[in-house]
Amino acid sequence: MSTQAVAQVALDLDQRVEPELDPDRKYEIVNGKPEEKEMPGARHSEICGFLTVEIGIYLKSNLLGRLYPEASFQIGSNERIPDLAFITSDRLPSEGAPETKWPISPDLAIEVISPNDLYEKVMIKTLEYLAAGVKQVWLVSPESRMILVYRSNTSITVFLPDADLVSEDLLPGFRCPLSEVFKNPATTAN
Repeated sequence: MSTQAVAQVALDLDQRVEPELDPDRKYEIVNGKPEEKEMPGARHSEICGFLTVEIGIYLKSNLLGRLYPEASFQIGSNERIPDLAFITSDRLPSEGAPETKWPISPDLAIEVISPNDLYEKVMIKTLEYLAAGVKQVWLVSPESRMILVYRSNTSITVFLPDADLVSEDLLPGFRCPLSEVFKNPATTAN
């Protein structure tokens, strides 16, 4: 290959255009590359909505911090979007929430596991959260009707379907029956 051809190939590579991201979709930045965050299904959204309301009601009476659904956070070198995140009041900046992503990690990251989520990706994300200083990661499993609370990679609490979800270290006094989290509203409607 001639020097001119090599130079042309190098020029072509330098001028390649990154694919445009769909502005109607959400992306996490993982290892420097965008990964589309899957659009949540109805059950996923229902559980996220329920937890948002329950924790929100608790926080209205206990001014411990703020709740952020689907906000972007800098987690180590990656940019992650937990389904729901909580930041304690003492860590909130005086100027308020940033216009773009949070430059800090949340104190609590909640991920509702969807049917298409891969175990390895969920675990890698959980470990990233913990390494970045997230105090608790809640993995919510609609299929098994359980919530796993990670405080570290060796401190894990499993809340079974008949248990009450509690988080005394972050949300003292908060209590939510898992039977309510996973309840099918159609079976309780009149």
